[in-house]
Amino acid sequence: MSDLPRKAVTRTAKLAALPLGFAGRATWGLGKRIVGESAELVGRELQQRTAEQLFKVLGELKGGAMKFGQALSVFESALPEEVAGPYRAALTKLQEAAPPMPTRTVHAVLAERMGEDWRELFLEFEDKPSAAASIGQVHRAVWHDGREVAVKVQYPGAGEALLSDLGQLSRFARLLGPLIPGMDIKPLIAELKDRVSEELDYELEAQAQAAHAAEFADDPDVVVPAVVHQCDQVLVTEWIDGIPLSEIISGGTEEQRDRAGQLLARFLFSGPARTGLLHADPHPGNFRLLPVGPDGADGWRLGVLDFGTVDRLPGGLPPTIGVALRMTLDGDAEPVYEMLCEEGFIKESMDLDPDAVLDYLLPIIEPAQVDTFTFTRSWMRGQAARVADPRSPAYQLGKQLNLPPSYLLIHRVTLSTIGVLCQLGATVRLREELEEWLPGFGPDAEPLDAESLETEGLESEEAEETEEGLPEVRAAEA
Repeated sequence: MSDLPRKAVTRTAKLAALPLGFAGRATWGLGKRIVGESAELVGRELQQRTAEQLFKVLGELKGGAMKFGQALSVFESALPEEVAGPYRAALTKLQEAAPPMPTRTVHAVLAERMGEDWRELFLEFEDKPSAAASIGQVHRAVWHDGREVAVKVQYPGAGEALLSDLGQLSRFARLLGPLIPGMDIKPLIAELKDRVSEELDYELEAQAQAAHAAEFADDPDVVVPAVVHQCDQVLVTEWIDGIPLSEIISGGTEEQRDRAGQLLARFLFSGPARTGLLHADPHPGNFRLLPVGPDGADGWRLGVLDFGTVDRLPGGLPPTIGVALRMTLDGDAEPVYEMLCEEGFIKESMDLDPDAVLDYLLPIIEPAQVDTFTFTRSWMRGQAARVADPRSPAYQLGKQLNLPPSYLLIHRVTLSTIGVLCQLGATVRLREELEEWLPGFGPDAEPLDAESLETEGLESEEAEETEEGLPEVRAAEA
């Protein structure tokens, strides 16, 4: 019924051709070196050609290929400008759209999941999708009670396509590594694979979105559309109008960029504290800037979409993050080192210099050291180059650090959000948000000893097992 499984052979062939293309370009690069061109020049040209082919293929596909491309797109800021420039438009396209599925397929899914009389649930339904993404597409409609709604319809066979694509990509993850300096591609693909079943489950997504919608219902800064109806492979939510963040990145005013950046940071850190959930898919296609008053005369709000991937943090973000960040800013090398050891960031077999670890961390947390910080692509590129250059002490030390599984998604979401802030070029009062929302970081935060940290961890584990506090979302009766 869907074009995804029916074209599986074509999809596999396109993805399989990527490593062959990489190998061919590597041979071409070697030839260039032999005839005397500089290694740096050849390396950049090779990287540019590789990236152009990769994003061309990912942009033509849905499923895991597009999901992977979207995850990579937020790190575009880390690339050298001469490399990033030629395909920035392709990355933006990945954030906002994919080829739509045929109208007849959409109608068949709605009839199967909502009943043959599904049209009676709507006063209006637009067959042309308003957005198409990695596992589903969105149609604008009017619900039978008059509310404007977004109808998210999952592609039939989306799960198989996701797993197949990600499996194929993981086979040559090593070849993709040089695309984003300092980033290990393989764990990213593994994490995307681990979360496939969760993202395909619209009931879980509806629960997460309903929890956010209830908490932010009267919020002056953040808008989360309410859930209207949910059934297998179909999710209906209230519609919100606004400017996609990708458009703010490409052509927004300084005021819009700064406001979007501030609210994005606020939502990232306040969400777990207020809902026990971390929105874990922070690419620009999932956010809108909503004007308050004509053309934003009275300000702007942030609209948040797509809660298919969340991290469940019943106690909010771990207080160890805030405590370690505060101690790092204070320059306390020994306590920082001890906490990193206790949390598993430094394995027992490792014996590192605490001062060297502190020197490694301080540039990364520069945005938290000042009242306001302007996130730029050049800053991001500098950080990436520092940890990706094999000649750098930061590179050597970074290879010896460990990322515990419980911090993996938090780490990726934070890095992704920083990537978006750098794309925006936003000036943000990040320290203000951290002091307000990050446990253990504020000036009045109580110090945590080993015993209290252990208690915090046990409480979080128990809460995660029961998953209390997530409201039930039932399919609305027609």
